[in-house]
Amino acid sequence: MLPPDVIARIADELAEADRTHGVIPRITARYPDATIEDSYAIQGVWRDKNLAAGRRLVGRKIGLTSKAMQQATGITEPDYGVMFDDTVHRSGAEIETSRFSNVRIEVELAFVLREPLEGPDCTLDDALAAIDYAIPALEVLNSHIELEGRTIVDTISDNAAYGAMVLGEVRKRPDEIDLRWVPGVLSRNGEIEETGVAAGVLGHPATGVAWLANKFAQHGARLEAGEIILAGSFTRPMWVAAGDEVVCDYGPMGTVTCRFT
Repeated sequence: MLPPDVIARIADELAEADRTHGVIPRITARYPDATIEDSYAIQGVWRDKNLAAGRRLVGRKIGLTSKAMQQATGITEPDYGVMFDDTVHRSGAEIETSRFSNVRIEVELAFVLREPLEGPDCTLDDALAAIDYAIPALEVLNSHIELEGRTIVDTISDNAAYGAMVLGEVRKRPDEIDLRWVPGVLSRNGEIEETGVAAGVLGHPATGVAWLANKFAQHGARLEAGEIILAGSFTRPMWVAAGDEVVCDYGPMGTVTCRFT
């Protein structure tokens, strides 16, 4: 693994890039031997400094769970990051573009847990039993590491490129709807840009929740009741800029909208 002082220095670089809305050189270009364990250690240092500064953790994001996203990034395994309370918006929100770097939108479902969920042998059925409800969500990507040539080590270190999420209003229990067939029709300024169905996420969008519980078990941790789990995009990311109006139609789960200023 990278030495602790190097991990701390990279976490500080990412924190400064977040503050200034900048971009830093790829970690893997400077430290080609950096591992996935190093990247989660970097993310952990960054997370803990945010918690110490008073931010409140409300959930986790899972990324790179669909073929669409893996093909778009060239990265072939899922990752995860943390979500703080000040990054959660409701449908109809105005979002300041200058707060982010490399701003893109993804179409996802989010899940709120009714009870704790832990591995190491968590299954899809276990995850569905622990979920209180699903809710449609847009994720705002926020990448502080140069995109060209990045690997999963770079992405994880950068909190899995999470910036914010916009939640819809419709809530569905897993037994109320076949979550695999929830559609997403994503439009920018009135033109359809991306479409997909939630089954594109590992065959079922809640499979990622089980994957995350099992991943956490490797570190002696679990997912807690009340946490929001953003399950991964089932469309490719869509670039946005100031002035763009974004609408996503989730069929029986309603629409989610936001405007970038």
